[in-house]
Amino acid sequence: MTDASSQLEQIKTGYTFEGGALTLGAAVVDGTADASAQVRLPLASMNRHGLVAGATGTGKTKTLQLMAEQLAGQGVPVFLADIKGDLSGLATAGEGNDKVSARAKEVGQDWAPTAYPVEFLSLGGQGKGVPIRATITSFGPTLLSKVLGLNATQESSLGLVFHYADKNGLALLDLKDLRAVVQFLTSDEGKADLKALGGLSSATAGVILRQLIAFADQGADAFFGEPEFDTADLLRTGPDGKGVISCLELPAVKDKPQLFSTFLMWLLADLFDDLPEVGDPEKPKLVFFFDEAHLLFKDASKPFLDSIEQTVRLIRSKGVGVFFVTQTPKDVPEGVLAQLGNRVQHALRAFTPDDAKALKATVRTYPTTAYDLEKLLTELGTGEAVVTVLSEEGAPTPVAWTRMIAPQSLMAPSPEATVDAAIAASPLAPKYAQPLDRESAYEKLAGKLGGAAGQGAQAGQQAAPADGAPAGQGAPAPAGQPPAEPAKADDPGLVEQVVKSSAFRSALRSAGTVIGREITRSIFGTAKRRR
Repeated sequence: MTDASSQLEQIKTGYTFEGGALTLGAAVVDGTADASAQVRLPLASMNRHGLVAGATGTGKTKTLQLMAEQLAGQGVPVFLADIKGDLSGLATAGEGNDKVSARAKEVGQDWAPTAYPVEFLSLGGQGKGVPIRATITSFGPTLLSKVLGLNATQESSLGLVFHYADKNGLALLDLKDLRAVVQFLTSDEGKADLKALGGLSSATAGVILRQLIAFADQGADAFFGEPEFDTADLLRTGPDGKGVISCLELPAVKDKPQLFSTFLMWLLADLFDDLPEVGDPEKPKLVFFFDEAHLLFKDASKPFLDSIEQTVRLIRSKGVGVFFVTQTPKDVPEGVLAQLGNRVQHALRAFTPDDAKALKATVRTYPTTAYDLEKLLTELGTGEAVVTVLSEEGAPTPVAWTRMIAPQSLMAPSPEATVDAAIAASPLAPKYAQPLDRESAYEKLAGKLGGAAGQGAQAGQQAAPADGAPAGQGAPAPAGQPPAEPAKADDPGLVEQVVKSSAFRSALRSAGTVIGREITRSIFGTAKRRR
């Protein structure tokens, strides 16, 4: 048996799995693809996380697309961020041509144009899609500090502000609520409370306030508020059993990279808090693609990186797979990279000494192989990658130079009419489209600073419904309006309308964040919820 045939046989054996799997492409030896040597990724290993890396223009987005298609086709929900606007094509059947036909024949793919169920989302409604919002309370001080660019001392001080708001029943729903709390603590009326906090100086509070004002001026107000997005809505399947692909459209906020990368981390942290332990399922409950991952790790503090590492390590047992998508493995910290068992590495460039160093470091992370990886990784064509994954038993598969299959959905943005129709038909639109503005810290402290000291003090001593009201109590009436009369027990129609309303659900979810009067916070300082 020649060396080439021996290598192909090793790849065939290494990528033969009993359970469900994604097909990535056909193995290549001596420059020729062999359709009989299929390179696959088992569903049972996808919660062991992964990395899709490669230089710009090498095919990372198409790899993400073909993986999302096959996951959805096998009933696994998918979340992905669409920064360039390319991935909306998942909702539209692909268009065949000679190039696609030639690739399909070469890699043994039975290609057929196929559209997939896509839910289009947008951050705060900026862009096309159902708005995703988070309350400031739920987002927490750690993630917010990352977005604001605060140093360790300022981050610690911001945590004290959250602690003060939690303890005093001041609901932090949007940015103006947090600004109101900081303004109050730095005012004459709040000096005593500021002093009682100990570790928070007026100077640091002033820095935080200025950063919040600048952040709001950039348009960030739109991302925070209610109704808050329930991450359980990412775990849906369609009537046909296909997993729903939740596509977060981001072109409108591409100039706010820290915000959207940190927002994605909030989604992941929220999933971690809410999902039950499932161990190692036959297929994941959700696969989360974290595009432009280097933005999350850039300028991150050591505690923040430790929190990411811990979340990635522990969320595996919740049945969630996380795939980081970036240019080079060096963009991902070692503690996180060590947990990414599935690797799809597209071409790397070695134009500078730093590039060459990164190339050598990448090669050292792969199992021993007959390929000359240092040479191969700089010569891979578009739509080719070096692959190694974890088998169903958790062992690394042989390294395989892989010619990837072609996506079956449109490899370009979907027509606007298709996207608009999908958004209009979304079952999530009635739940999230209309923003809410309940009484919160801003209204309470505005009254206190405006001279209603007694009323404001009383409000400050009582937990707001958003943070501590019993589940049987509804949200307060907006400022300036009389409280609504309670629904009568013999009026089931009205009761049903209230219970089904997005305002009631949002208030109830917020009420569940507190046991007593103090919010319990998670690894990232995000408010824990129990649904």
